[in-house]
Amino acid sequence: MNYSHQFIDGGRSILPVGKVVCVGRNYVEHARELNNPVPSEPLLFMKPATALSAMSELIRIPAYSNDCQHEIELAILMGKKLSSATIDEVKGAIAGYGLALDLTLRDIQQHLKQQGQPWERAKAFDGSCPITPFVKPEAIANAQELEFSLSINKAVKQQGNSREMLWPIQQLLAHISTYFTLMPGDIVLTGTPSGVGPLRAGDQLVLELARQYRFTTQVMANPHSFK
Repeated sequence: MNYSHQFIDGGRSILPVGKVVCVGRNYVEHARELNNPVPSEPLLFMKPATALSAMSELIRIPAYSNDCQHEIELAILMGKKLSSATIDEVKGAIAGYGLALDLTLRDIQQHLKQQGQPWERAKAFDGSCPITPFVKPEAIANAQELEFSLSINKAVKQQGNSREMLWPIQQLLAHISTYFTLMPGDIVLTGTPSGVGPLRAGDQLVLELARQYRFTTQVMANPHSFK
C-alpha cells in the first residue's frame, strides 16, 4: 500500500495510516432512496487501511462486480486518541477535513444482504476508499456548514451539506469512540447524501469541498481483479 495522509498545501502528515470507520444512512434522503429505514442510532461499519487510495490515482472497478456505485462523504482525519470521549475532547482531536468515495459494489452487497452475510466484500475491498488531501481545521470556519459535491462527466450527481447530517460531526465521533477507540491516523466517513449511482470505466470525476477545494480523478476497469 502506497497511500499516506496528505494535506491540501502539499505537506505529508506524519500520522500513521489506520482504519476507516464509516457511518451509514446519516442523511435521510439517502436512506430513503435505497428503501432503507432511517436508523435510530448511527449505523457503523469499517474499511481496513488497505481500502485507502489517493484520489489522484485512477479508480479501479473490480471485475467481479457489474454495479460499482459512488457515495461521496465528508472525511475526518483523527489527530488524537479518542476513547469514550466527551464533546470537548472531540473538538481538539480532529487533524483535517477531506472528501472520500465510499465505493460500494451494489450487486455484491445485495447478494450478501439476501444471504444474511456481512458486507465487507462489497465495501472493504482494496481501493474502495479513494480519498482527497485534507484541509486543516483552522482553515474551516464551521465544519457543520460544509458544502460538498460530486460531478461525473460535468454533471452534478451528489450534493450535500454537513448541516443535513442526522448526527453532527462531534456527536458522531464521541458516539463512535464509545465502541471503537479512534487512534491518530484513523479516518471517519460521515455518511453520503442522496444521488448515489453507478460508475463506468472512463468516467471523469470532480469532487468539490466548501466551494473552494476541487479534486479530480478518473475511473478505469481493473483487469487484475478476481472473477
